[in-house]
Amino acid sequence: MLDLHRNLFRGMESKTAEIFAVFPFTPNQYTGFSILMILVCDYFIFSQNYWAALLFFAVSSALDFVDGAVARKKNLATKKGAYWDTVADRYVEAVLLFGLLFAGLPIFYLPASAWIFLALFGSMMTTYAKAAAKEKELSYAELKGGLMSRAERLAIYAAIIVLLGLSSQWAVILLAILAVLANFTALQRIANALR
Repeated sequence: MLDLHRNLFRGMESKTAEIFAVFPFTPNQYTGFSILMILVCDYFIFSQNYWAALLFFAVSSALDFVDGAVARKKNLATKKGAYWDTVADRYVEAVLLFGLLFAGLPIFYLPASAWIFLALFGSMMTTYAKAAAKEKELSYAELKGGLMSRAERLAIYAAIIVLLGLSSQWAVILLAILAVLANFTALQRIANALR
């Protein structure tokens, strides 16, 4: 849903661009750093240091905002950069979910690994439904929106990391909710494309 309201974040984007544009990194390098940070996040999940994992997850997520802000500020926005950003976003989510496989999550109706798979599948399908609609010329405008777009998923992932240190039962329940809603969002986008 938040992806439909990007205009609300213009001021924040402008300030972010001013801060990060002074560093000698390209937008594509910031995108690459987001993958590096999520790998460090996974290391801390494996080590059961969930506060450090949350910190590196937050940095990884923030870098996803930084890359686009810097690209627009420096007039470096390109189709290749946008493509790399989209691909990197999928890697970030996949790497995080891979880390959750080793978090010792309990069973909640299904094994945690099933919820992780469903969350990953739903995440990938939200993006694929959008890309396929454009490729097959069912939609010329980019399909956005739905209940659980990327920004909402990132917020839920952050909450799951916090819950890992407090209650693994609640962490897996939240993961299950995310998995169901991510797939529901993919179905929303598919329905919009077919309409």
